[in-house]
Amino acid sequence: MLGTIKEFPIPTANSAPFGITAGPDGNLWFTESGGAYGASANKIGRITTSGVITGEFPIPTANSNSLGIAAGPDGNLWFCESLSDKIGRITTSGAVTGEYHTLSPSTLETRPLIITAGPDGNLWFTENFGNKIGRITPGGVITEFEVPTANSYVFGITAGPDGNLWFTESGGGGGQYANKIGRITPSGSFNEFSIPTANSQPGFITAGADGNLWFCEYNGNKIGRITPGGGVTEFPIPTANSYPSGIAAGADGNLWFCEYNGNKIGRITPGGVIREFPIPTANSQPQGIAPFPGGNLWFCESNGNKIGEIATG
Repeated sequence: MLGTIKEFPIPTANSAPFGITAGPDGNLWFTESGGAYGASANKIGRITTSGVITGEFPIPTANSNSLGIAAGPDGNLWFCESLSDKIGRITTSGAVTGEYHTLSPSTLETRPLIITAGPDGNLWFTENFGNKIGRITPGGVITEFEVPTANSYVFGITAGPDGNLWFTESGGGGGQYANKIGRITPSGSFNEFSIPTANSQPGFITAGADGNLWFCEYNGNKIGRITPGGGVTEFPIPTANSYPSGIAAGADGNLWFCEYNGNKIGRITPGGVIREFPIPTANSQPQGIAPFPGGNLWFCESNGNKIGEIATG
């Protein structure tokens, strides 16, 4: 039934799951970003589509704070190790076969955050503190590109329908918000587009089935839509102070998003009509969501310590 939610507890307590993606092996893979009082769970998890967690695989670097995760063109999963400034690679059997440090000086905390597969056969990621967009080949070679706006605190990134990468600029200097959506070509050329709502703090972003890009305005309490030409439209979320944090395109042609503070999963049509579905576990703090091809969407409950599944109907 549309909007039905199932929840599956994670064996490791206080694992704080953050990112989730469909793997090439027919499972879902997720990051365990941390734990109680700042202690890091420091694992990559695997869950079947029937809700069975079949593995939690330790990351070699201690307290790495794994966040974004994506399936790569090489048949592996790639993830961001934010606190250790590395990009990790894990096979579908659970072996971490590579950890690659960002190129910026070791004195600079780059904090890689979100990663996505690019149209060029590489992986692309955001450096939240480093103010750069990174590219890593399946062989582990990293290239970095400086974002034109200083202190932009780049957050989400996704491949667009135009063959480019699209990303969000969530912050700025002096406590201000950069408040932009950025576009970078595979060769490293930038364009930036301002968001109408001031201090909206854009976060996650994804490509929609309608040929546009859709993003969360964490502080603006809106879902935004930007065309490949840079035109922005915004849609207010019915629940006040919901803090949208995670968005993905569903197999039903709609966009689905997490409400971190609202404790709901939202659905928005390409025309901007929103419907919300409460999560059974109170204060679960959902913040990462991904589709399973041809099926439902799966999401992380960072405070509920669960992986959730929502039916698209």
